[in-house]
Amino acid sequence: MKKSNKPNFPQVEPDSGDSSASLEAKFIENGASRVTEKDIEKVVHHTEEIKKKFTPKGTLNRFVEDSQLMLGIVKDYWQGKYRRIPFMMIGAIVFSLLYVLNPWDIMPDVLPIVGQLDDATVVSVCLYLVDQELRNYKNWKKGS
Repeated sequence: MKKSNKPNFPQVEPDSGDSSASLEAKFIENGASRVTEKDIEKVVHHTEEIKKKFTPKGTLNRFVEDSQLMLGIVKDYWQGKYRRIPFMMIGAIVFSLLYVLNPWDIMPDVLPIVGQLDDATVVSVCLYLVDQELRNYKNWKKGS
């Protein structure tokens, strides 16, 4: 069931007049607003495939720990174990993980280096947007 509440995303201030950070945040917010329960289920079912992209040898190795938190929060949300997060934040995480999973996104992953830059950009902007929620989840995991 899709929630219709407005996201509580932090405002992204573009660096030195560059509006790309703001555009990337809007891209994720727009994608997050369209995420459904079926999309969450897809991420849960493709967890292992997504994890491979975040390994030390994978293209997104910089985000290994964060990706584990992202996958964990989606899985726990899906299973009903953790619901202390607005649906739009789950939507941003799911949208970003599905983006990484898709080899034919804006810049296809088959293109060396360039194909992984858009994935890294989407993940890093998502991490900025959901930072506090991931910290809350990490604290919850430590206490449970």
